[in-house]
Amino acid sequence: MDTRKKIKSENKKHPRYGMVVDLDKCKGCGSCSIACAVENNQQPATPDMCNRTGNTWMRLYMVRNGKSFPDSKAVFVPMFCQQCDDTPCLYVCPQNAVELDPMSGIVAQIPERCFGCRYCMAACPYEARYFNWWDPKWPEGMEKTLNPDVSPRMRGVVEKCNFCHGRWQQARAKAAAEGRRELREDEYIPACQECCPTGALTFGNLNDPNSTVSELVRGPDTFTILGQLGTKPKVYYRTKRSWVRRAVDRDVYSDKKEKVHG
Repeated sequence: MDTRKKIKSENKKHPRYGMVVDLDKCKGCGSCSIACAVENNQQPATPDMCNRTGNTWMRLYMVRNGKSFPDSKAVFVPMFCQQCDDTPCLYVCPQNAVELDPMSGIVAQIPERCFGCRYCMAACPYEARYFNWWDPKWPEGMEKTLNPDVSPRMRGVVEKCNFCHGRWQQARAKAAAEGRRELREDEYIPACQECCPTGALTFGNLNDPNSTVSELVRGPDTFTILGQLGTKPKVYYRTKRSWVRRAVDRDVYSDKKEKVHG
């Protein structure tokens, strides 16, 4: 058997985690961005840092239909690491600080290996990687509220979404303690989905054809952003409004986008 086919066959035995974002449900509240920052010990940004060097892993953009009132419409687009199967950032990293985990399909960033060249940031077509300009520092007393399962990152490294990797490790440890190898669908849920008040985010195992996320991916209203690049992202978007799909693909990385949160 061809080696690549063998690896692909082996990987199907393991989970391959992905997410579907329903743009018709997203209200742009920013709860996902805040939950992501709290869960992953992201350094709180002061007002002068937010727009220039903030490293929020989950950013929220507003895209408009380009028409004047009263026909103007807008959509909110949560943007984070798209967890590409064909991973541009991995190919350019000289330090092997980026890994595509065969056990989960998650693109991991390893800060201990990163030396801050930022090649991965240049290679990412989704602008979903952020450079850590300062050593982490929290207001006095706030350090006691940090998540003990996530290590803060040092200055000079790149950061990005990892689907709340600490939660995956917790879920696996719990399953192992109960003598199980497989995780139930509701055992591993990222912070952004957990806090979304409208249910716009759905996370799960794409290799399980019966999972909710797999059913949504197969739906006719689901698409990937910049799918024509061949990066094979595991983050999907869906909408029943045709203008939204056209606008997102056209404007999400142009000057027409407006940053709302992050």
